[in-house]
Amino acid sequence: MKNEIMLITYADSLGKNLSELGSILNQYLQDVVGSVHILPFYPSSADRGFAPMTYEEVDPEFGSWNDVEKIALNHDVMVDFMINHISRSSIYFQDFVEHKDASPYADLFIRYKNFWPNGEPSEVDVDRIYKRKPRAPYIDVTFADGTSEQIWCTFDEEQIDLNMYSPVTRQFVKEQLIHLAKQGASIIRLDAFAYATKKVGTNCFFVEPDTWDMLSELKMILEPYHVELLPEIHEHYSIQLKLAEHGYYVYDFALPMLVLHALYSGRGERLAAWLAIAPKKQFTTLDTHDGIGVVDVADLMTQEEIDQTKDYLFDRGANVKRIYNTLAYKNLDIYQVNCTYYSALGNNDNAYLLARAIQFFAPGIPQVYYVGLLAGENDIDLLEKTKLGRNINRHYYSMQEVAQEMERPVVKQLFKLMKFRNAFHAFDGDIEVTVSDEGAILVIRRTSAAGDKIAILTADLRVYHFSIEYQEAPETEVKKLILSV
Repeated sequence: MKNEIMLITYADSLGKNLSELGSILNQYLQDVVGSVHILPFYPSSADRGFAPMTYEEVDPEFGSWNDVEKIALNHDVMVDFMINHISRSSIYFQDFVEHKDASPYADLFIRYKNFWPNGEPSEVDVDRIYKRKPRAPYIDVTFADGTSEQIWCTFDEEQIDLNMYSPVTRQFVKEQLIHLAKQGASIIRLDAFAYATKKVGTNCFFVEPDTWDMLSELKMILEPYHVELLPEIHEHYSIQLKLAEHGYYVYDFALPMLVLHALYSGRGERLAAWLAIAPKKQFTTLDTHDGIGVVDVADLMTQEEIDQTKDYLFDRGANVKRIYNTLAYKNLDIYQVNCTYYSALGNNDNAYLLARAIQFFAPGIPQVYYVGLLAGENDIDLLEKTKLGRNINRHYYSMQEVAQEMERPVVKQLFKLMKFRNAFHAFDGDIEVTVSDEGAILVIRRTSAAGDKIAILTADLRVYHFSIEYQEAPETEVKKLILSV
């Protein structure tokens, strides 16, 4: 993977389909982004693409594999594989419902009667499971013969868990990964992978050593195609460090809250401490399609600091209310906060550009979500129309809107900063982070692996003023990146 900024977008969010997305990339984003993560574009029955019915096809509303391949000609492309589940409406599950034990796909799924020693979990078993529902994770399925069973289901009822311990499932996964690799994927994101390992007597989440065995098998499948894996997990930062130690790309989901805390409080000690130990082989984020993660900063910030940061977000953010992060809008505050990053910073251009500068100087490959790319505000109309909390950060931009947003000064300055990050090769080596003046002055120094290029970010977290200085080689003139902030 090139150490250049990656765009995250849905197939129909920057333009109405993949063809228009390709046009936007070519017309506006040359040198601005080097790669693109296209969120699930397969036929799906729920969760904005994350309940795939098949990986063989592109949803016709979005285009075709030809459109994906065209984008892949000029950009590294990341695609999603939902390792934990597949759609209830898929031909695989529907065949299972129709033919039960006689279905060739019967072993794709986890049947409670086979998984639990007594056919169902005890209360202790249920309490132990790391789950997303306030009960045992299953749905009741009635088969064509009139019988019924409980089938494992962690997320939405349209997302049926796969039995990763079954040879049938492992062959299915192998075929699908090879298919995606052949269609132009440079990296495959394993969505919800930590839920895929399940064993009686465990919490059925990131089970060891099963997780490492699974990842090793998947890595071996993709190695001949030179495709990387990115295991996606929202949890304690120590798990990300453990994944990095095993050589896998990871996500920096802790950075968004740490940056907000630094800019809200005017103190950078917590942020600096994390930057000093963060993995280098990672993708950094400030915003994603899911929202601003909260669970990821446990022990990097105190609970009091986490709570205070959330309070500041609701008090100082633009058009964001606590109710948007409750069951009334189908979201729980404990897991994430629904808000665009620009609005989280009160639609303040200077604060937003500083936040991005910090991200771009952090170790790893920066990802910029499409709403963040255009410094987008909270979409209250879409939120209220759908009553889905996450939609506050999922605006649909037409081609005309994209052209209009490109003229905003904050977007122009952001693009200038992004082009610098892509072109100046000081971000593959060492990082030094210091704070002074009671934590208010943050300095991040990046030095290239060869030791010849240096870039320094100096920021006053209290007033959002910052400067970027850089040297092409030792003893050469120190230059400044001039931004109108």
